[in-house]
Amino acid sequence: MKKSSISRRNFLNNAAAVGVAGIVVPTIITSCSKKTKKEVALPTMLDQAPDGPVLKAGLIGCGGRGTGAIIQFLSAGPNLKVVALGDVFPERIEKCRKKIMDKKGQEVPSENCFVGFDAYQKVIDSDVDVVILTTPPVFRPDHLAAAVQAGKHVFAEKPACVDPVGARSVMASAKKAEGMGLCIAVGSQRRHQRDYVATWQQVQQGLIGEIVGSNCYWNTGKSWYIKDPDPSWSEMEYMLRTWTNWTWTGGDHIVEQHVHNIDVINWFTGKHPIKANAFGSRIRRKIGNQYDNFSVDFEFENGTHEHSMCRQINGCSNNVSEFIQGTKGSSNCQNTIWDLEGNVIWKYEYPLDAQGKPTRTVSVDPYLQEHIDLVTAIRTNKTINEAEDLAISSLVAIMGRTSAYTGKQVTFEEMMNSDLKLGPKVFEFGPVDIDKSVPLAGEAYTPEVRRPS
Repeated sequence: MKKSSISRRNFLNNAAAVGVAGIVVPTIITSCSKKTKKEVALPTMLDQAPDGPVLKAGLIGCGGRGTGAIIQFLSAGPNLKVVALGDVFPERIEKCRKKIMDKKGQEVPSENCFVGFDAYQKVIDSDVDVVILTTPPVFRPDHLAAAVQAGKHVFAEKPACVDPVGARSVMASAKKAEGMGLCIAVGSQRRHQRDYVATWQQVQQGLIGEIVGSNCYWNTGKSWYIKDPDPSWSEMEYMLRTWTNWTWTGGDHIVEQHVHNIDVINWFTGKHPIKANAFGSRIRRKIGNQYDNFSVDFEFENGTHEHSMCRQINGCSNNVSEFIQGTKGSSNCQNTIWDLEGNVIWKYEYPLDAQGKPTRTVSVDPYLQEHIDLVTAIRTNKTINEAEDLAISSLVAIMGRTSAYTGKQVTFEEMMNSDLKLGPKVFEFGPVDIDKSVPLAGEAYTPEVRRPS
C-alpha cells in the first residue's frame, strides 16, 4: 500500500477539477444523532415503472445473474426491450437468448450477440439506452467507465470492484455520470427492499437514538463452483468459469457477497468505517486462492465499532443479517425495532396472504424493484446515482480483506491511496500471469518461537 494523503473527499474534488463534473446526490440522510425527531420521507417505490418511449437495453455478462437481471429489467414496466448481448462464452449467450425468448417473447438478433473480451464495447456501441453490467466484478470499473463515456444509463451488479484502483475508477465514473444526467442503479438490493427502507426511515427519525454499535453477518455453506477443468480450457477460461474462487476475479467472498451486509450498516449509519483489524483463514476451500472465513473489527471515525463476520463452510451455523444498537433501542435493520428492555416498539407490516395472515415477504421483490426504480428515474428525469455508495462499501470490504490477508490494521485512507490492482495486464485466453498463492498473515510459527516461561 502506498501512503499519501488522498482522502475520498480530496479524490472526488480532484476528479471534478480535471473535468469529471457533477455532484453525487447522497442516498443517505443522517439524523440519528439528533435529539429531536426529524421527519424523513420514504423514497417513492412504485410497483411498476411508468410508461414511456421504448428503452433498449444491452446485457454484458450473460451468466445466471445476468440472465436474471435482464429478465427483471424487462419485467419492470412497459416498452422495455433487450437488443444486444455480450459475453466471453458463446454458449452463455445462447442460453440467455433462449431464456429471454421463453420468458419475455423477445428475440435478440444474432448480429447483436457479441463474443470476446471486447464484447462489452460492442454492446455499448449498439443502439442501446441502458447497459446492464453483470460480468465478474474485476471487469466492472472499466465497463462502467466505457458505458458512462458513451452516455448510457447503467445497472451495475455488486460489488463495484475488487481492488482500490477499481474503487476510485467507479467513484470517478459516478461523478462523470452525474454531470451528464445519467442514471446508475446498482445491485445493493436491500436499499430497494421495502421492509429495509421502512426500517431505515424509523432509524433516521431517531427511534433508536444515536447508533453506538453494529454487527453484520453472511455465514452460509459453500457457495462456490467446484469444477474439474476441461482439458481444452486454458488457464484463463478455467479461472473465469470458476471466478468465485479467485481474489482477482471476484474480490473474495467478503467483497463479492458480504458487501451486502457491510453496505446496510453504511447506509443506516450514514458513515463508513475508517479502520479495520481482521483475521481470516482457509479451512475447507479446495480450489482458487480465497479464504473461507473472515472476522473484522471495523472502527468508525466517532469511535464506534462494527463487527463483520462472513463464512462459506458447510455444516456450521448460518446467519445472514445485520444489527444496530442505539442509545434508545436496537434494530435488525430489516423489520423490527426494540427498546432497551427488549420490547418491540415498531414492526414492519408485511402484506397479507389469501387467508389474511401477514406474509414474510415484501410486495415487490427487491431484485425487480431496483430495475423499476431505475426505469422510473430515467422516465421521470429524476436522476439516481448509486455508484459511489457501492464503491465505498466495496472499498470497506476490501479494507477488511486486506487486513485479514496481511494481519495488519488497515485504514480507509490507505485504501484510497493504494495502487493495488488485481488481475493480469492483458485479458486473453491462455496462461494467467498473476500470483495464485493463498495469502498468509503474520510470521510462520517455528520451534524457535517459545512461550515465555
